[in-house]
Amino acid sequence: MSHPVAPQTGPLPVVLAGARGHGRTHLVNIHRLEQAGLVRLVGICELKPLSEEELAGFGAPEQSDDFAGLLERTGARIAVLCTPIHTHTELALVAADHGVHTLLEKPTTPSYGEYERLLAGLAERGTACQVGFQSLGSHALDAIARLVADGAIGAVRGIGAAGAWVRDDAYHRRVPWAGRRSLNGRDVVDGVLTNPLAHAVATALRLDGSERAEDIAEIELEQFRANDIEADDTSCLRVRTARGTRITVAVTLCAERAGEPYVVVHGSRGRITFWYKEDRVLVERTDGGTAGGAGGDGGAGAGVGLGSGSATDPAAGTVHGRTDLLENLVAHLRDGTELLVPAPRTGAFMRIVEAIRTGPLPTPLPADAWYGVPGEKAPRRVVKGIDALVAASADTLSTFSELGAAWATPPTEVHPR
Repeated sequence: MSHPVAPQTGPLPVVLAGARGHGRTHLVNIHRLEQAGLVRLVGICELKPLSEEELAGFGAPEQSDDFAGLLERTGARIAVLCTPIHTHTELALVAADHGVHTLLEKPTTPSYGEYERLLAGLAERGTACQVGFQSLGSHALDAIARLVADGAIGAVRGIGAAGAWVRDDAYHRRVPWAGRRSLNGRDVVDGVLTNPLAHAVATALRLDGSERAEDIAEIELEQFRANDIEADDTSCLRVRTARGTRITVAVTLCAERAGEPYVVVHGSRGRITFWYKEDRVLVERTDGGTAGGAGGDGGAGAGVGLGSGSATDPAAGTVHGRTDLLENLVAHLRDGTELLVPAPRTGAFMRIVEAIRTGPLPTPLPADAWYGVPGEKAPRRVVKGIDALVAASADTLSTFSELGAAWATPPTEVHPR
């Protein structure tokens, strides 16, 4: 049973668990919100304390590797959890036991069973948990929903997502759990679909309005790896949602050239492309007309000239604003503002995580499917032709095997629980 969150006033005391690596972005954001008078950093949980240089501008927050003790001593009201995937459930529930609300990095948990345990614990304790899918704070999502509702691109035919990133060998060796499906008997599931490019999956689901566990009807997976890791680094996912939408997500960490990930909503009379890291939207219609309602924040333009750009044109489209997820959590605690990414709204994504966890192991790509490239810090592996394949998948809603990739096998259908 959930409980109402008591209103909070004044700067809210925050503890950050995991302040290095990606956690550094949270540290910078907390500093921004400190300057705005919304929060104050009272504690950092790290195995090795941060140096004075790393904490420049923060004063002297308490540091400890004892998360529970840190929460007790500091009187924290919010914990930002940027810790290894397999620690998410335990730390979020420890925070909840202390009445502390959380901003929890994605993926929510490494398995659906852990997810159910997390939801039950949060409901029992009555604490809020926001999951760190930053792209879901984009104001572009509402703009796209209005365009679709207004019939700007006709009837929706499907949604495709593409992500082509470059990651070297050092990326897969940066921490013991990187690229692992499990570690010391605990699920991790650190693959391209579930962690580095998980936003592509979550954003596509949000655009379809299919975010809860019951919204997933069918899942098909094609998972591969060019690198010497356990998890996938080059994969294609196809989902049929309960409302009948076909969603295809094609992603890789072995791109020829790094590109901005995007999601495309295909309609009977055009399409809408959303570069979710840039909050940028481009509307293209087959009749070359103009759609209203795509204007960005601050009154920029009433619409975009359809057919005026393409997914390869970095200057095309309208840029929207974004609500920061920690700031949104603070507003939730202060005045009851609705959370943008509450844990229950990540159920559909967690169905996909579970399908990946329980599905077949990623297929190692044959040696002739990739080539090595020297790097400044470490070499990297590139899958031949993958950039074009990823883009073609988003464009046609087809899987790698359907597009004729010689190394790809037909998708494995995984039935959601």
